[in-house]
Parts: sequence; C-alpha cells; structure tokens
Amino acid sequence: MNKKDKITVQGTEIIIFKKEHEDYISLTDIAKIRDAENPSQIISLWLRTYSTIEYLGLWEMLNNPNFKPHIYEGFKNESAKPHFWMSPQKWINETNAS
Repeated sequence: MNKKDKITVQGTEIIIFKKEHEDYISLTDIAKIRDAENPSQIISLWLRTYSTIEYLGLWEMLNNPNFKPHIYEGFKNESAKPHFWMSPQKWINETNAS
C-alpha cells in the first residue's frame, strides 16, 4: 500500500507519495502554486521542453520495462521544434509511461 504525506509550500498543500523506499512528489500540486485553477496548463508547458522529455524518457527507460522508447525518440526529436506540445495523458498513453 502507498503511504501519503503532505507538506505545505507557499500556502499550497503538496502530496508526497511513498512507495516502498521511494518518495514521489505531486507535480500537479506543485503546478497549483503557479496556477491553482489550471495546473494542467503549467504541466503541459513544462512537458513541451526538450530537457523535460529527455529526463522523463531516461527515467522511464531505467524504471519501466513496458516503456516504448521508439515513441519517446519521436517526441524527443519533435520537442526541439517550437510547435511541439505535450500533455500528460498523451505522454502516458503513447509511450506506456508509468
């Protein structure tokens, strides 16, 4: 079972998920600090950068045996272009991210 802890940052509660010996922080909660009404917009802006896509792809390749690296490579190449846009749902669905 996953345990959840919380911290407060700039008046916003942020959930920390604990799974086994690893901690995972909620990016949605962090994005609420910037835009409480539409945190998904903040996350989508973050996801459109080359360095973010590169980081997520590396993490998935190291930790997710079901990840689709060939799809990731296409996204990584596209993320260097100004028109690139990514949503969390698209990333998860198309790359089989965990």
